Amino acid sequence: MTTPSDVMNMIKAHDLKFVDVKFTDLFGQWQHFSMPAAAFDEDTAFAEGMGFDGSSIRGFQSIENSDMVLIADPDSAIVDPVATAPTLSLVCDVYDPITREAYSRDPRYVARKAVEYLRGTGIADVAHFGPEAEFFVFDQVMYSAGEYSSAYQVDSIEGPWNNGIFGFGHSVPHKRGYFPVAPLDTLQDLRSEMVRVMQAAGIAVEVHHHEVATAGQCEIDMRFAPLVKMADQVQLYKYIVKNVAKAHGKTVTFMPKPIYADNGSGMHTHQSLWKDGVPLFAGDQYAGLSQMALWYIGGILKHINALLAIVAPTTNSYRRLVPGYEAPVVIAYSARNRSAAVRIPMYSQSPKAKRLEFRCPDPTTNPYLAFAAMLMAGLDGIKNQIDPGTPADIDLFEEENIGKVQTTVGKLNEALDALVADHAFLLEGGVFTPDVLDAFIEYKYREEVGPVSLRPHPYEYLLYYNS
Repeated sequence: MTTPSDVMNMIKAHDLKFVDVKFTDLFGQWQHFSMPAAAFDEDTAFAEGMGFDGSSIRGFQSIENSDMVLIADPDSAIVDPVATAPTLSLVCDVYDPITREAYSRDPRYVARKAVEYLRGTGIADVAHFGPEAEFFVFDQVMYSAGEYSSAYQVDSIEGPWNNGIFGFGHSVPHKRGYFPVAPLDTLQDLRSEMVRVMQAAGIAVEVHHHEVATAGQCEIDMRFAPLVKMADQVQLYKYIVKNVAKAHGKTVTFMPKPIYADNGSGMHTHQSLWKDGVPLFAGDQYAGLSQMALWYIGGILKHINALLAIVAPTTNSYRRLVPGYEAPVVIAYSARNRSAAVRIPMYSQSPKAKRLEFRCPDPTTNPYLAFAAMLMAGLDGIKNQIDPGTPADIDLFEEENIGKVQTTVGKLNEALDALVADHAFLLEGGVFTPDVLDAFIEYKYREEVGPVSLRPHPYEYLLYYNS
């Protein structure tokens, strides 16, 4: 465990000039401020707290109760992998300056409570998560949305729409981006640089590659880690990916569906429970799983529509979650079958490798809330021994199977309605609190669902202007 004294010694040893403190808002955005290293005080940073205006952060405080403080986690200390000036980076937790209590709407606090709740059940002591966050690398992007106009445009040298202009002649057709070598894959070196920076920041990376879609869709997979650590790493991962791309004159988006008629970006999330160093999801049931793992899946599937509001939390998420693009919209589980919402990877039969993969999340989610919510759903399944039903070892999108399966909700407002109706499992042990869910749901309706539904879509002009 790193101590505050270790952090102070790290500043001196590396001759760091600045300290940057980071925290996450309710909707997953990393926030920060910086100070000269000479002004960084150990007692203030790790005990008393560093003040900020909580009313200026989405989903946090009202203006009459705006003062909040950050207390840094010394275990999170790294040399910032992006800053030009030598900078120490610290992840912080949010506290009330008067009561000195952890702030209920701090997503990292929710995640920490989920782990404490897991240990309190006696079921397990570690929840491992391994997200696969996909993203697009574009060469250019333009977007605008005013009262009287709306437009967007993206461009990539790989995009097939550039075949009609003089260029280098190697474009990636729609749905043909999975694993082609250079020169079709133009981003090998860029991803390698992203991985190098991640490794320097302490992230263990397993693999990187081009993904299925055209126009620069990529994936970099991190090695699994305990829940809170992995959520921290997801925030660092996105920070590194975006900034390395910017340094190379490109731009990255984690929005799930930036391109029409091609695969979207998901964040398939592998998860497993361990106790005393022993994996608990390996057994003699279906696909080599334990009964505990099947019950965990049962909890995920039972609460799937409520979970979607948190793990697929944007209106754009539901442009990805449609049949035909390898999107997991069927409420089912299966070994190897990627059309099911939950898949059991079969690459290895080692007990340590036994896990489930929940395929619905996408990388616009807040990782702290997402991992905590998935864990709470799985634990509800274990505690109540929820049967996940019969596995679906068929192509769930084949014509003869359509209509025989149950699918997830298809819009953000429907997922939010599901969360309103089904959230008691999240409140167990005080992990999520009503004010967190209320603030989250109210903001999503007011700032996202409402504005998107009220605006005319550019394609509607094509359809209806001359009606």
